[in-house]
Amino acid sequence: MTIMGSALLPDDPAEALLIGRLFDPETAGPRPVVVDGDDLVDLFGYAPTVSALLELDDPESVVRQVLAGDARRWSLADVVPADGTAQEDASALRLLAPVDLQAVKACGVTFVDSMIERVIEERCAGDFTLADRMRTEVLQAIGGSVAGLRPGSPEAARVKEVLISQGVWSQYLEVGIGPDPEVFTKAPVLSAVGPGERIGIPAFSAWNNPEPELVLVVDSGGRIRGCALGNDVNLRDVEGRSALLLGMAKDNNGSAAVGPFVRLFTDSYTLDDARSESIHLTVRGRDGYILAGTNSVDRLSRPFEELVRAAYGPHHQYPDGFVLFTGTLFAPNEDRDAPGMGFTHKPGDVVGISSARLGTLTNMVAPAEDLLPWTFGINDLLTYVLTQAGMRHMPERTP
Repeated sequence: MTIMGSALLPDDPAEALLIGRLFDPETAGPRPVVVDGDDLVDLFGYAPTVSALLELDDPESVVRQVLAGDARRWSLADVVPADGTAQEDASALRLLAPVDLQAVKACGVTFVDSMIERVIEERCAGDFTLADRMRTEVLQAIGGSVAGLRPGSPEAARVKEVLISQGVWSQYLEVGIGPDPEVFTKAPVLSAVGPGERIGIPAFSAWNNPEPELVLVVDSGGRIRGCALGNDVNLRDVEGRSALLLGMAKDNNGSAAVGPFVRLFTDSYTLDDARSESIHLTVRGRDGYILAGTNSVDRLSRPFEELVRAAYGPHHQYPDGFVLFTGTLFAPNEDRDAPGMGFTHKPGDVVGISSARLGTLTNMVAPAEDLLPWTFGINDLLTYVLTQAGMRHMPERTP
């Protein structure tokens, strides 16, 4: 898998303020960077983490100040291409996930189409061989009754009563059309993988899929400062056995990919622009298999602000901010091999998630057990920051 640097970027790179992270072999640690043409410019002297940058009152002006100065630069061509095996050399110059100290949260069941797929998984109890038959039965029972409903509305409550009386109510319908969305912790802090790194599927899963999503980047005050692309790698068979196995289904080595960069909201790209994103997915297998799909963000059943309020507020704070996967419309059900067996990943699959305004996030699928162990944690980051010079330009953090 080869990724050229220009292929990572959105269609309007000159207008975009793109924040990322790279691993710098010279200092043996992660550096926040901003894209400037064909270069990546070091932000460490002004903000040692992406989290710290987004806590500033006006991160855009700070970034513009850095771009006008003489901060260290790396050529994008030297950092990329990546060959899909970047994790084989943890000391190599490479791009990382563009988030660091933020909590990694996710919302599920935020689109009607994918909600129905979750109900199908539940009815199958994780057995993918039953999916084709269950899909027909579930669509006949509830397909039309939930289309177009506003979650938490009186109309949704009435539909719930009817479905309960028919014996087809589900925990997924509860979070899909009920008053409260599903919010869960997707991955530990610092564990997300970035562009070119491998994503993992554990050996205990035989039915799994990518989930291309828009990822909101939120500061400690609940302000949405930007967004990125994400892959909420999902083990359908595990979650289908029991929703209480959600952690096992969602949080494994390489199960959360974010990138390629965080696009900060500016005059040229706003939160309203993010609401209309079309996110495209391609999966290319070594066997010649190709899967394509689209996640139309404007079909979300709940607005961004409602999802953020479910995660953040008087009931829960995030002093370093958080990122929030917003869910996916895409749920693959076409057969990859035998009829009726549906889709599942194979080692070597190359997953591309892209949008015109956010760029392209590309990762290769590998067994989760074969990925290099995740070893660089919060203590390592603190040690790195404390031992690095060049902090004299640090602006004050926003209260």
